[in-house]
Amino acid sequence: MALSVIILAAGKGTRMKSSMPKVLHKLADKPLLEHVYESAKALNAEEIVIVYGHGGEQVLDACQHFDAAWVEQTEQLGTGHAVQYGLEKVKLENNVLILYGDVPLTRKRSLEQLLDDMQDKLALMTVHLDDPAGYGRIIRDAHDRVTGIVEQKDASEVQKQIQEVNTGILAVKGALLKDYLDRIDNNNAQKEYYLTDIFSLAAKDGVEIITSHPADIFEVEGINNRRQLAALERVHQLNLAGQLMDDGVTIIDPARIDIRGDVSIQADVTIDVNVILKGTVSIGSGTVIGANCIIINSVLGNNITVEPNSVIENAVVENAVSIGPFARIRPDTHLAEKCRIGNFVEVKKSRIGKGSKVNHLSYIGDTVMGDNVNVGAGTITCNYDGANKHQTIIGDNVFVGSDTQMVAPVKVADNVTVAAGTTLTRDVEEGVLVISRVPQKSVAGWERPKKQK
Repeated sequence: MALSVIILAAGKGTRMKSSMPKVLHKLADKPLLEHVYESAKALNAEEIVIVYGHGGEQVLDACQHFDAAWVEQTEQLGTGHAVQYGLEKVKLENNVLILYGDVPLTRKRSLEQLLDDMQDKLALMTVHLDDPAGYGRIIRDAHDRVTGIVEQKDASEVQKQIQEVNTGILAVKGALLKDYLDRIDNNNAQKEYYLTDIFSLAAKDGVEIITSHPADIFEVEGINNRRQLAALERVHQLNLAGQLMDDGVTIIDPARIDIRGDVSIQADVTIDVNVILKGTVSIGSGTVIGANCIIINSVLGNNITVEPNSVIENAVVENAVSIGPFARIRPDTHLAEKCRIGNFVEVKKSRIGKGSKVNHLSYIGDTVMGDNVNVGAGTITCNYDGANKHQTIIGDNVFVGSDTQMVAPVKVADNVTVAAGTTLTRDVEEGVLVISRVPQKSVAGWERPKKQK
């Protein structure tokens, strides 16, 4: 049967102490709500309906790329009330799964198990907690059948000792869900319409309530404050690091890596501490990433060495390249095989040819550099005239001496030698030595200026 998913995302999140809606706070650089939405998409749901409320414009703006129907809950009168809003957009002949916009880490297999168990029943995900305070308790009869759920504020002292608690995640046929929601009331301590009240109605109607449990408690943990957000961030990162290690990646300290996107890392890659991988990142076999590096939306080939404290963003790096330490590879850069980018070198929107070297303290911007070029320390391609960017083109087998400035637009042909301290302002033909220096002078009897007392 087709599946509809209702995601409840209307809460304000007062304990976050933020002007931003709770569901937009990020885990692994992605809004909490987006994690839940992606879980729903992974189940091949026919419909995804998101019930939003507080900070509605912010939520809609941040999540406009979702393939979902949106329903605004203008009054927050409890979870049952919120689901009623969602049902307005749902095909009642479908199975309906209820998820929560602040519960980001529920695994696909746990949700699939819940749906498999459902059949013609009412399926609920529960967990057993050593400290169940604050959660709705699962009430069972003498035959271990679920007869209802009682919220913490309405529970007796005996009921508060129950350790099996409600996660809120449930699945049921749409028509049956609507029938139960139409029958619940707000006769409780909070004067709210509790979604959990449908379970006592189902038990009285003889509908079997089946429970399933996630493999790990973190799968059903919600986020209500920044401490909880930070705690789940670490759980998520450790899970991602663990999967990479299972796939053959060496991670020096799995507690000190952050993966904030979609990464593909081959076996025999080594990643040192405090590395951040953002966006879409691919890393080939045998590559070593040093400590404190940041790699964003980039493709790295095999057997690359990225020395500590380097940043690579929106770049392509071919095999056997060496980068850093303290290098910055900016967007639209392509580093060809076996080239070398050394310490305190910045490369932007450039192609560095095979085997070429830019070893120290240089800026290469808007440049096409050939193969086997050697660039000396302190070299700058002067690509900006104050209004527009211009390109520098350097041929193969060029030697560029230290402290050279190439004022773009300029072309340097193959096999040129540029003497140290040269300022290039015109194109250079093949195979020559080019040099521009102010004549050296010595001033006899020179005395340095002194501070006046």
